[in-house]
Amino acid sequence: MHIYRLIPVAEADDPNWSLSPDQGEVIVRARTSGDARVVAAEAEADFLQHHAKPGEGVSTADASAFRNEKLYTVIEDLSGRYVSEGPRQLLSGSVDPKVILPLTARGPGKG
Repeated sequence: MHIYRLIPVAEADDPNWSLSPDQGEVIVRARTSGDARVVAAEAEADFLQHHAKPGEGVSTADASAFRNEKLYTVIEDLSGRYVSEGPRQLLSGSVDPKVILPLTARGPGKG
């Protein structure tokens, strides 16, 4: 496994942030840089875990900002601060699992 840093690169006023909020830098253990995006996105809640409407299909996982190269870049962390052996997982950073709000929290006509 490798250690990857996912770093926000878009400006605060970038319209792409309207799809998913900036959650700051996170560090994950993953197989590849692409897998790092998936691991970070998995730390967020998905449609099936909340009563929200997905943008496309039956999952909201693809809507994660971590999966958008215009919002986040992925850099391999070679600092040695984190152990590369172990499961794929979020190692550092604060990921809000409730970035997809349930319709009931938004109120009628707001989602």
